[in-house]
Amino acid sequence: MREKNSIFGHFACFTAYLIFGLNIVVCKDLTSSGVISPLALFTLRSLGAGALFWIISIFLPKEQVERRDLPKIFAASVLGFFLTQISFLMAISRITPMDCSIVASLSPLYTMFIAAYALKEPLSAQKIGGVVLSLCGVIYLILNSVTAASGVIQTTPAGVLLMIANSLCFSLYLGIFKPIITKYSVVTFMKWIFLFSSLMSLPFSAKEIVHTDFAALPLSYMAELAFLIICATFVTYFLIPVGQKRLRPTLVSMYSYVQPIVAIVVSIYVGMDTLSWQKVLAAVTVFTGVIIVSRSRQK
Repeated sequence: MREKNSIFGHFACFTAYLIFGLNIVVCKDLTSSGVISPLALFTLRSLGAGALFWIISIFLPKEQVERRDLPKIFAASVLGFFLTQISFLMAISRITPMDCSIVASLSPLYTMFIAAYALKEPLSAQKIGGVVLSLCGVIYLILNSVTAASGVIQTTPAGVLLMIANSLCFSLYLGIFKPIITKYSVVTFMKWIFLFSSLMSLPFSAKEIVHTDFAALPLSYMAELAFLIICATFVTYFLIPVGQKRLRPTLVSMYSYVQPIVAIVVSIYVGMDTLSWQKVLAAVTVFTGVIIVSRSRQK
């Protein structure tokens, strides 16, 4: 039974991060089209995924959420979904999919510092060296984006900084709210997360959503929107906790490297990005730093 659970955990994590990699490319295409704003797209994802979680909860054993935990879940929704997704959707129109995936790979480093503060894990010279190396890679990416040749798609320093904020918010969410995340089932916790995030964004995006003629949108954009709501939001936010319950945190974090590989390969294949030696150098520097930190954490 343990081996079966382990296999299912590996499958859940691999599938989730595979979808996250595709999510970068799809979001880039949809937001760059100008048919819908980042905030309206966030609201649609919240409403769609939230509705699916609430529907599923009807058929599962009822789980009551304690009233004192609702403010904590609201705060978790702000940090772990609202700020995380808004910063990502704002960044994706200012950064190429390849650069986006490189910066997103820094999440394990943020987790290290959060663990050092919250869990009192020691900071070794190896960890600090890895962080500095990855930071150099990101700085090089920012400097290279300023002097890059002009084109249709180009990374800006604002896009890089927004992606850093995205990863940092999600890492803080996992570190701060881990007790409340593990207290309730995935469906129960997520249905409240998406309910709160929908209520936060609706007042600002309801007018745009109501006046958007979805029937007139090209079929390709409707397919991308459906993918973002069902696969990149509902399925992934269901699978990640499933993997966390069946695998060690180290194994779960290793699957995050599937995301940049998928995003880079797909974005180059569809002509959304190009491979340059500057990007290769930045990617190697960032990934090497992350690997150094990960090996140190394992020891």
